[in-house]
Amino acid sequence: MGAEVNAQSYTREERQRYREKVRQNLDVFERMLTASSFEFDKPMTGLEIELNLVNDKYEPDFHNAKVLEAIADPDYQTELAQYNIELNVQPRPLPGDSALELEHDLRDSLNKADERSREVGSRIIAIGMLPTIMPEHYQREWISDNNRYAALNDSIFIARGEDIFLDIEGPTGERVATYCDSIAPESACTSVQLHLQVAPHEFADHWNAAQALVAPQVALAANSPFFFGQRLHAETRIELFKQATDTRPIELKNQGVRPRVFFGERWITSIFDLFEENVRYFPALLAETTDEDPIAKLEAGIAPDLAELRLHNGTVYRWNRPIYDTVGGVPHLRVENRVLPAGPTIADVLANAAFYYGCIRVLAHQDRPVWTKLSFSAAAENFDLAARSGLDARFYWPGFGEIGADELILRHLLPMAHEGLEDWGVSQAVRDRYLGIVEARCTSGVNGAVWQSECVQRLEDGGLDRRTALHEMLRLYADHMATNEPVHTWPLP
Repeated sequence: MGAEVNAQSYTREERQRYREKVRQNLDVFERMLTASSFEFDKPMTGLEIELNLVNDKYEPDFHNAKVLEAIADPDYQTELAQYNIELNVQPRPLPGDSALELEHDLRDSLNKADERSREVGSRIIAIGMLPTIMPEHYQREWISDNNRYAALNDSIFIARGEDIFLDIEGPTGERVATYCDSIAPESACTSVQLHLQVAPHEFADHWNAAQALVAPQVALAANSPFFFGQRLHAETRIELFKQATDTRPIELKNQGVRPRVFFGERWITSIFDLFEENVRYFPALLAETTDEDPIAKLEAGIAPDLAELRLHNGTVYRWNRPIYDTVGGVPHLRVENRVLPAGPTIADVLANAAFYYGCIRVLAHQDRPVWTKLSFSAAAENFDLAARSGLDARFYWPGFGEIGADELILRHLLPMAHEGLEDWGVSQAVRDRYLGIVEARCTSGVNGAVWQSECVQRLEDGGLDRRTALHEMLRLYADHMATNEPVHTWPLP
């Protein structure tokens, strides 16, 4: 959810000063794009994995402070709710066997973290949405002890002026329709975020390519079919996140005011387009200012932090978010891909990542890129269809017309991913392992959402009620997750 802030509420004067500072930051950023040197010569990738904590009954366990104290590893941090934690993976070079080493390191890290979590009564689960979360779990103290989370919750509800209405219906008519008086349901959405460092002049091509790719990504990786006991979308996390953080009352929706969970509305020509849209369209949720003079820093040859612009950017929830950051005084730009759910296993997560990085490498460098032949509205519609139907979705794709997600991946995108990873210098062993998982997932028709849904169906057919079936499914899921065998190989009860 981003960096800590000092306050939970802000005065009118503080908000006005913040707006002025954000606009000043934007002007400085524009100057930097034309005159500054950004680091981009190394293909560095980063990864964040949001995780859930459950108790011995496989229900959410609201004790992340205690768990983090037991884990005692700075790579693990708090997230929005007390049953969430986040694993931050330091950036690594992409070429060679780096991904295989990363898989070993991540599995080892999670095993150790889970062992220490169990010592204080919790277990770690990597899943897009915890299927055993129920409305009554939010009728307690749920939010993590962090000013940023409390300030976001308060700011969203002040902007709305009323409770949030969640309304999501699944393919068989199961539906969640309920009011909530906090952003607590957003905490059910646990994701994997992939980072890619790019040059300023190549940013637009990479962002456009990522926007076109989100639909196949979500279809391939869907792992969030259950919420509040109901079978909803294959990747319910997408719609829930959009609704649970919506600052707009119904009247503003009717006027066409943009949501803060924002797919976008056009292909871009520069990273500046995205930051400028953020400033133009979205009022501040957090109005924290610093004493930095970005103009003086820039003129002194020092890369400014642009803290206000970055804070504002962190409260506009694009599925592909632009990132400006500095490391060791050197600025760089990243595309942060935010569409993927957590889990089911580290092997699955890295297969999803390999597919993304390989495809992006090719899509961003094509002579006639896909976004020149695909309308932005069609890309957005593809995304919605993928979230709803997963591998059963059908997309519009240039050169193919209407095509099933599995066929598009197998016939077109998977060879592209192989080519892109090879171009990155990624080893044959890495390509074979992770893209082999992608291929098997498509040919078997089984991703996390399919396995969860079929498992619950079989348990219900065996006589269990829905709530009991969800708990038993999650128990089986956790056991399979610990083996690190990809989800398409998991047996059903």
